[in-house]
Amino acid sequence: MIRSLIILLFLATALFAKEDFKKEQQRYKRVREARLEKEDGIKKLFKAKNINYPAKVFVRVLKTEAKLELYAFKNEKYELVKKYNVCEKSGVIGPKRFEGDLQVPEGFYHINHFNPYSSYHLSLGVSYPNKSDKKLKTKKRAGGAIYIHGDCVTIGCMPLTDDIIKEVYVILVDSIDKKQKRIPVHIFPCKMDKEYCKKKMKKYPENKKFWDNIKLGYDYFEKNKKLPKVRVDKKGKYLFK
Repeated sequence: MIRSLIILLFLATALFAKEDFKKEQQRYKRVREARLEKEDGIKKLFKAKNINYPAKVFVRVLKTEAKLELYAFKNEKYELVKKYNVCEKSGVIGPKRFEGDLQVPEGFYHINHFNPYSSYHLSLGVSYPNKSDKKLKTKKRAGGAIYIHGDCVTIGCMPLTDDIIKEVYVILVDSIDKKQKRIPVHIFPCKMDKEYCKKKMKKYPENKKFWDNIKLGYDYFEKNKKLPKVRVDKKGKYLFK
């Protein structure tokens, strides 16, 4: 009986916390300041795209181009809202395979943490390592603590300027508050359908099998402007539907 009550209390608390996510985030000074500074501009940005705000969103990062692309769901498809500059790079193209390799991951992830008191102003956790990374890691520890954050420094994350992270952070908070359960984050070495990207990838033949695999997900989105359903098999290969 006691155990059942504890479970019910936990579920109720979790539900309450999710329903009040925006309110909870507003407790933090940096989030309040970011909203005060950016909210009007964000609403104008979405209005210019004829997209109701807040919206269901998706994030894509292109490593070579040093771009973070923000998409919003409109008329059953995702539409590009804005491109942001990633202001510092770490490592080379190719997946992250162990702790300390300084690589930015590649693959299919989601936002799993909102940190309003980050050492890097504001930060958004990316769900590395995922099931594929855990299968394909080359050392005992795959690493972790991969973030999209401010302060423009990195040893494997995706840094933005403080000015940009304020805007991105507020948009994603509002999307979760709108009951978007999970914000997908796809990370690729470059625009995989472009010739310059293909030439660049040829310099790293050891990654060909992995890149051929993730390109299936990249191509699906490029063709349909919808997100594929992603699974991982026992060997760490991505499966798309």
